[in-house]
Amino acid sequence: MRKYYATGAGFLMFIFTVLSGCASLPSPEKMKAEVLEYQLPKLPEEGKAIVYVVRPSSLGGLIRFNVFVDNQEPESEMGYTRSSQYIYFNLMPSDHQILSKAENWAETNISAKAGDIIFIQQEPSMGIIMARNSISKIQDYEGKYHVKTLSLGTIIKTDN
Repeated sequence: MRKYYATGAGFLMFIFTVLSGCASLPSPEKMKAEVLEYQLPKLPEEGKAIVYVVRPSSLGGLIRFNVFVDNQEPESEMGYTRSSQYIYFNLMPSDHQILSKAENWAETNISAKAGDIIFIQQEPSMGIIMARNSISKIQDYEGKYHVKTLSLGTIIKTDN
């Protein structure tokens, strides 16, 4: 009789498989129609831009993806998401680097102007020990659609 033992990596792969979802997005036309009258929870403060970071995937749902602005220092952390969550924060107009921490560091650069609403999406993938991530800027209608359909994550600071 064979005995099977779960290794740490095997167990994590099992958890990822169980927690992952395969939801497909509606067409761009449908997303645009669904957000036509939708008002975002927060708009940019006077003289600032606002960034929404969305994480629509349920892959690696228990792993938090911490979001930082301009560097990896603890005081630069704006908040974190888990699966199917979003966060938001205001930025002063300027060029900024948005960083996301999971098993790896992911980053994207943005140029924020006063009044801008910027949407960044976090994408999880299978890592060695826990979820890895990548981030990228997405279209306004897709960002609004995600904010409308996701729940609020953990916001540490709303201003940088």
